[in-house]
Amino acid sequence: MAVIKKFRIKSFKNVNSIIEFKDVSLAYGNRLILDKINFSINEGQIFGMLGPNGVGKSTIFNLITGLIMPKNGKVLINSQDVTKFPIYLRTKKFKVGYVPQYGGFFNDMTLLDNLKAISEIVIEDKNARQNKIDNLINKFELENIKDVKAKFLSGGQKKKLVIALSLLSDPKVLLLDECFAALDVLTIKMLQEIIVNLQQENKITICICDHQARDLLACVDKAMILSNCKIVAQDTPSNLVRDINAQNAYFGDSFKFN
Repeated sequence: MAVIKKFRIKSFKNVNSIIEFKDVSLAYGNRLILDKINFSINEGQIFGMLGPNGVGKSTIFNLITGLIMPKNGKVLINSQDVTKFPIYLRTKKFKVGYVPQYGGFFNDMTLLDNLKAISEIVIEDKNARQNKIDNLINKFELENIKDVKAKFLSGGQKKKLVIALSLLSDPKVLLLDECFAALDVLTIKMLQEIIVNLQQENKITICICDHQARDLLACVDKAMILSNCKIVAQDTPSNLVRDINAQNAYFGDSFKFN
């Protein structure tokens, strides 16, 4: 599959880290999940996380949103230590949005009613509410299915809806959990284009975790590989696939990109 990004951001004129992990460790009982990991995501970047099942990718998302707290270390957003900040404060003050792998919408409500319900929570002004909904319906080409119940939408349409719901609050950071899972090739390409457009047009910082390595690498600026509780490599996609540590831990020696 061809790279759909027209460009990759290899360096930033003003390098501002919007998300930082400093010596973060976490364990569930006696099972160590993350062991003193350090990484940063720059403002305006599309950042990817890859690794085997159970390596801690979704755990990192939970640490960013505040669903769980680390055993040791710090999580920073916009250079502020938010390690002990609750979920609602991270969402409201730091504009962190989250798109889950499954669900994220009301099954028995129409697409439009889903947007209306969430907009009433995150947008105070009634007129601004309707304008935002209209813009998102137009942006994601949802007009023809706006009156269809969410449970009857296709996989790609559901993913569009959940992303649209997350954008109602104008996030500065958007976390996408396993966003390419169980989607067909054309839907994946559509989703990649949406992700790149959100970066270019909305200036949103995006972090993706997924098992679909080629699909993820086709639309990120930088990615990291997690293995055995550690970050074993992080770089641009083309450099990452040539990294011997990344090959040994995840890609293998036969993985081809592009």
